[in-house]
Amino acid sequence: MPENIQSQAPAGPALDLPEICGREHELEQLIKETSGRPVFLPSSKIDFARIRGAATAALHMHQPLIPAGGGDIQSADIISNLQYMMEAGSDEDRYNATIFHQCYKRMGRYIKQLVDEGLEPRIMLEYSGTLLYGLKRMGLNDVFEELRSITCNPKYWQAVEWLGCPWGHAVAPSTPVQDFRLHVRAWQHHFASLFGTEALARVRGFSPSEMALPNHPDVAYEFVRTLKECGYWWVLVQEHTVEQPHNGLGPEYKHLPHRLVCRKSSGETVSIIALIKTQGSDTKLVAQMQPWFEARGLSRHTLAGKSIPLLVTQIADGENGGVMMNEFPGKYIEVVRQASSSDTPLMNGSEYLEHLFAAGIKEQDLPVLQPIKQKAIWDRFTPGEGSEKLTSLIEELKKQDHRFHMEGGSWTNNISWVRGYENLLGPMEKVSSLFNEKALKKGLPASDPNYRAALFYLLCSQTSCYRYWGQGRWTDYGREICRRAEAILSKLP
Repeated sequence: MPENIQSQAPAGPALDLPEICGREHELEQLIKETSGRPVFLPSSKIDFARIRGAATAALHMHQPLIPAGGGDIQSADIISNLQYMMEAGSDEDRYNATIFHQCYKRMGRYIKQLVDEGLEPRIMLEYSGTLLYGLKRMGLNDVFEELRSITCNPKYWQAVEWLGCPWGHAVAPSTPVQDFRLHVRAWQHHFASLFGTEALARVRGFSPSEMALPNHPDVAYEFVRTLKECGYWWVLVQEHTVEQPHNGLGPEYKHLPHRLVCRKSSGETVSIIALIKTQGSDTKLVAQMQPWFEARGLSRHTLAGKSIPLLVTQIADGENGGVMMNEFPGKYIEVVRQASSSDTPLMNGSEYLEHLFAAGIKEQDLPVLQPIKQKAIWDRFTPGEGSEKLTSLIEELKKQDHRFHMEGGSWTNNISWVRGYENLLGPMEKVSSLFNEKALKKGLPASDPNYRAALFYLLCSQTSCYRYWGQGRWTDYGREICRRAEAILSKLP
């Protein structure tokens, strides 16, 4: 077995690496044993047959990891961007970082307060692995104390649903499929190490970074297959990233769960339940608890001959923007007090779905969606005709319509996660290829320290922040992280 080279130059300084691999068999067995078992239904007090509608809100939290813990980028420690803001940022950065710190832990305080009052708060939480690791390295144990209290205490966890996500906040449409699977598994490892396997077994929904959904048929298929094989029951999608197969239009009933069906060029099909996040990216929607006010105007809907309530779904950054920072707490508490025991309660995604299926709805009763732009493909391509013909057709469609693309869709469709990032994509693709060749194909055990160190840098390098900005300091950070991964991998046989 190769020696442990994670701390040797030029890879960078030694790190106290998070638990992101090594327990694959144990976690797979856990998921297999607990899959399909109701989580929230047994203790839910919601009268599903009586309510008119419901609302769910999710808070997305993220900070990237950057090589900025020192003057020289090649020897700098990997630290959280939050730590950089606190220690080396501007006065505005330091001010915002202090508020961010409070945002990362405040839901623990609110949930406990409201439950102790006898109310029925609900919230869905999604924290990237890079954020969790950075907070831990900063010694911000107060954050974890608050989060553990609402994640592990039976009195409070009914109100909180954690959503899985890619560990490194990688965008699915442009992340190699084998790497995206590593992100999904790494987050599960990391979450279990922080909150326990019992808490991980309750994580049934998945939140893609940037709401980015692949629309290339083969990539979309692998995306959904990964989620299913990693134990996820449903995925959150942005309404503008999906279409109805028969007409190519967006979903007709946005507050109804759907089946996201993805077909591969070789003919295989896979599907997963999708909850639809409506409208674009705007923290005010959640900060002002807009989904609950919208739910108050809904009536029950008939599906498969049964009357059911609809669910308004929203997600937003949980820390960014003045409205979220300052106005969300008061509005959230106000809405929980009004919604509790009303005919338009707050519910979490899995809780709603468990009630829905307990009421007699089956997954095949849900309307079908597919990723955007695929109707143009399936009108001219029969699944099973193979990847070469699919590639040829895609190029032909691009020539015929400049708006046609296979770059996926996200909360904002004016950003491409591929074009304009050549300076960074080259090193990222090289490291991905190296990891696939030196670690995956050669069967390097996930318990090997070199595997873990290289995986850490690989996942960090694929954080969307490096691609979102595309130029300057952030690109330099991304290239340096890729260099560290390559330094480790190049020494392996």
